[in-house]
Formats: sequence, structure tokens, C-alpha cells
Amino acid sequence: MTVFDLFALLGGVGLFLYGMTIMSTGLKNAAGDNLRTILEHATTNRFVAVLVGIAVTILIQSSSATDVMVIGFVNSGLMSLAQAIGIIMGANIGTTITAQLTAFNLSQFAPLILFVGAVMYLFLKKNLVRYIGMVILGFGMLFEGIAIMKSAITPLSNTPTFIGFLSTLSNPILALLFGLAFTALVQSSSSSIVIFQAFAMQGILEYHIAVYLIMGAAVGSVTPNLLASLTANRKGKRTAILNLMFNIFRAIILMILIHIFPQILDGIQHLSPNDIGRQIANTHTIFAIIAVLIELPFASKIIALAERIIPVTQEEIGATADRKLVYMDNIRVSTIPPAVLLSDAKREICRMGEYSTKALRLSMECFFELDEKKVNEVLELEDTVDYLNRAITEGLVVYRSHNMTTRDIKRISMLTLVVSDLERISDHAKEFALYASQLGQQIAKISDDGMSDLRRFADIMQESVRLCLEIFETEQFDRVPEAERLCNIVDEMQVELTNNHIERLTTMNCDPTGGIIYTDMLTGMERCSAHAINVACALTDHPS
Repeated sequence: MTVFDLFALLGGVGLFLYGMTIMSTGLKNAAGDNLRTILEHATTNRFVAVLVGIAVTILIQSSSATDVMVIGFVNSGLMSLAQAIGIIMGANIGTTITAQLTAFNLSQFAPLILFVGAVMYLFLKKNLVRYIGMVILGFGMLFEGIAIMKSAITPLSNTPTFIGFLSTLSNPILALLFGLAFTALVQSSSSSIVIFQAFAMQGILEYHIAVYLIMGAAVGSVTPNLLASLTANRKGKRTAILNLMFNIFRAIILMILIHIFPQILDGIQHLSPNDIGRQIANTHTIFAIIAVLIELPFASKIIALAERIIPVTQEEIGATADRKLVYMDNIRVSTIPPAVLLSDAKREICRMGEYSTKALRLSMECFFELDEKKVNEVLELEDTVDYLNRAITEGLVVYRSHNMTTRDIKRISMLTLVVSDLERISDHAKEFALYASQLGQQIAKISDDGMSDLRRFADIMQESVRLCLEIFETEQFDRVPEAERLCNIVDEMQVELTNNHIERLTTMNCDPTGGIIYTDMLTGMERCSAHAINVACALTDHPS
């Protein structure tokens, strides 16, 4: 094998990987937000969750992408581990479709597929058509990359060094570890399986070695998820561990099965005799299905193991209890009088307001005290507010289908706006807290006068927010002028403090780096007051 054959092999692998990325991106863009919505609303029925995982992964051609989305949902409290494990198991089946597709010998048609995809993507203007063109273009790249790989690896069959390396893989453990390491390197089990297919179809990799490479690839496919979980909270990390545990158990179970019942491999081979590419694809799919069928009944045990590896803290237990509707728990009961439903909705929104104001208060402490320990508490509260924002909004939409008067529907509309304003206050609190954790050195550069001004501004702003939420809760609308007066003071102070800041900059009494954070804080706090006055005035024309 010459160095140019090696270049061709690497180029084929690169083209294949890029084709996978292009195809996955096109499919996700074509589907829009539907995939995230489907995953977010996966039911607690694990069998349905498995089917959802299969369907979504077939659509986006990437189990890693599905798993990363699941980590994000669990991280934000939108999904439980019980829901996540079903989708993860389904993703392991869905990802096998790539090897099934590439087992077809379509290399002769790859140039035509590339041409059609390129024309659709480059020359047609409708976004959906262009996204479909991306899919077709990526599909063509897959097969063109495989064709290049096949051509490049042919000389390897006569290379003593490579033949000697393959002979070491006759040891099942070594083959499994190589499959794991190779997949961790390319960051995709689909890609590594297809590369193994190409080697086998050229006659330089035996089927029984490929079987163990497939097992290792399944474990190695978890690498992107483990990396993604590094920036996640404990729940996100627990989800990645859940995926790892599933695939480790999968490898152990399958190794035991094929050693006790070698007829399994014989049966798979007989499904497509004389077609090793299809045999590998079928093995990949059948192994995934067997693993899910065996492990699904023990899903709760796997979840318990993940929770032992990363124990559930008291703070998490409290957050889980917070992330549920307390007063709007009978959303779909149509016999409840509208007045009661609206009263329950308002109580739920007031509860959400308590979390928003607490997050705001703690964020101020984080910023002025540079207390990074409280940052996580702010982030947890913000996640809770995000959950309540979605749940309450969805509940209010359902309320509209009940026997509501025009006046009731207007009140629902105003309550929906209040939910949005409270969520925005929480978002600003998150920003303030992250300043403390990420930009502490720059905050320290704010002058003493500047920091003193910010503290005064923060006190007035928090009083404005507190008063506005109290007016909303009690509906003491005669106090709205008082709230408006405070809001105007906040607006006037922002102008005054901005001018003071500009003067300090011109006299070199303030560091410009810290000054950027200073102005951002002024703007963010003024927006909190503005959202709060919206809350106070929301029901003035629609009181209960």
C-alpha cells in the first residue's frame, strides 16, 4: 500500500463523515422544531419512548444527536430518567439504519445522487427543497466515500503489517476494545460500522471479528454524550452514565449469548449468504434489538445504578418537587367552573413569581458578593421557572377550550403575558449570576463609585419588582401609581448612572472592561423593572 492509497483512504473516510453530517443537518433542518417537540413530549410509557427514539434517530441519522438532545431535556427538567432511557434504547436501534442503507451497492449511482442533491441545494430557493437537497447530497457523499475507501483498501489485503494487525483482533476482547477506541475517535458508531463494512466487503476483515467490533462500537458511541454531559448538571451527567451503562451491559449480554448460542451468528449469516456487508448490517440491527428487549424490563435497575454512581442530592429532590403544577393539576377537567380555573392559574403564576424574585435576589448576591456558590442555585431556580413557563402556558391554552366567556378569554391572554414577563425576569437573573461565575475579574475592575451606584440601583429595582408582584397577587390596583413611580425612578436612575459612568470613563476613573459589565447590568436591571410593571398592570382592565 502506497502513501497515495493511504491518502485516498483518509479522503474516503473524510467524505463519508462529512456526508453523514450534511445528511443529518439537512434532515434536522427539514424537520424543524418537530423533533425536539416529539422528544419533549415522549410519554412515560417506555415502549412508546423506545419507538420515539427509533423514529427520531432514523430521521436525523445520528444516535449521538438524539442522546445529546435527551441530555439537554433531562438537564433542564423537561424529561425524567425513566423517559430518557426508553429514548436512548430506541436511538441504539434507529442508528443501525445507516449500515442497512450502505449495505446496498449504490456506488455506481453516487455521482448522479450528488448531482441531483447539488442542484436542489444550490439552485432552488425554497428552504424545504434545499434541505432535502442537503439530505440527497449527503447521501451521495456517503456512497462516494465508501467507493473511495473500497478502492483504497484493496492493496491492504496484500500488506503483511496490516494482516498481522488483523490477526490480533481474532481475540474477542481486543476486537471489542479496538471497536470502542475507533468509534470514540470518529465520534460515530454509524460511521465506524460502515468503515468495518467496507473492510469486510473487500475481503480483509472476517465476519466473526466484525461482530466484536460492532459490540465495541456501541460502547464507543457514548463518547460524544459523555463529552456533552461535562457542561451539564448532575441530571445531565446521570443521563450520559445511563447511556454508558446500557451499552456496557449490552456488550456483556451479547458476548455471553453468542458464546452460549453460537447458532445466533450462523442464523444471521444465513439471512444474507455471500453478502458480508448485509450480514454486518443485520448483526448491528439484531444485536441492538436483542439488547433492548433484554434490558428494557430492567430499566429501573439501570436508572438506580446511574443514581448510585451520581447520587441524587437534596437540592435535586427539592427542584423535582418544584417542577410540577401545584394548583393547575386538573387542567383538562371541563366540569370545573371557569372562575375556579382562572383562580388556580393565578395562584400558579404567583408561585412562579416567587421563584423568579428569589432567583433575582440571589443573582444580586452572586454579583455584588462574587459568590459563585449561589450561582447553581440561581440556575436551578431558572430551570424551574422555565418549566413552569411552559407548563402554565400550555395549561392556559387548554383553558381556552373550556366554556369561557369573552372576558375570561381576555383574562387568560393577560395571564399568558404575565407568565412571559416573569420568565424574562428569571432570564435576567441568570445573566447576572453568570457574570459572577464567569467574569469575576472584570467585575472587580468596576470602580467603588460605580459599584455603589449599582447597589443603589439594584435596591430600587428589587423594590419595584416586589411591589409589582404584590399588586398582581392582591389585585390592589390603587397601588399601581406607586409602582409606576418606582418604575420611573428606575428609568431616571439608569440615565443618571449611565452619565456618571461616561464621566468616569472620560476622566480615566473607571476601567473600560468593567464598564461594559456595568452598562449591561444597568440595562438588565431596568428591563426587570419594566417587565415587573407589565405584571402589575396586566389585570387592571380584567380584575377577578
